[in-house]
Amino acid sequence: MPQPPEDAVDRSAFGDALVRAMKLMGAVRQKAPRVNPLVDPVGYPLMFNLTGEPRRVSEIAESVYLDISTVSRQVSALVAQGFVSRVSDPSDGRAHMLTLTDEGRTLLTQIRDRRNGWLADVTSDWGDEDLATFDSLLRRFSDDVEAHPPFTTKDPS
Repeated sequence: MPQPPEDAVDRSAFGDALVRAMKLMGAVRQKAPRVNPLVDPVGYPLMFNLTGEPRRVSEIAESVYLDISTVSRQVSALVAQGFVSRVSDPSDGRAHMLTLTDEGRTLLTQIRDRRNGWLADVTSDWGDEDLATFDSLLRRFSDDVEAHPPFTTKDPS
């Protein structure tokens, strides 16, 4: 039986390392102080999805992989807090779309600045090439995860 090359990747170790990183990031997310104590952490990704043009709730739900009812509840809270507003859908006068308010954009800037400052501290001893490589591989990994629905396996037959 052929032996794997000495430099072969241990895919089990990769899986374990990835789970560790995900758990650590989850813990960081839970323990980090909120920029605004009124905004649930689930609301932030919804707001980040509104940084471009106005979007429908269904579009936001699809892009953040949450059900529409969850997104709708979170959006209602963000509207009530003044971070998001409802605008008419130009293609369907009966429907509405969501857009960030000036207060919402300010909050997202504060969140992004805090996050990027923390990440700069975490990676302060990384060289530019290491950071660029990690960024490229992380984007590739995310794209590949998106392209492969969870827990599907190929039929072994």
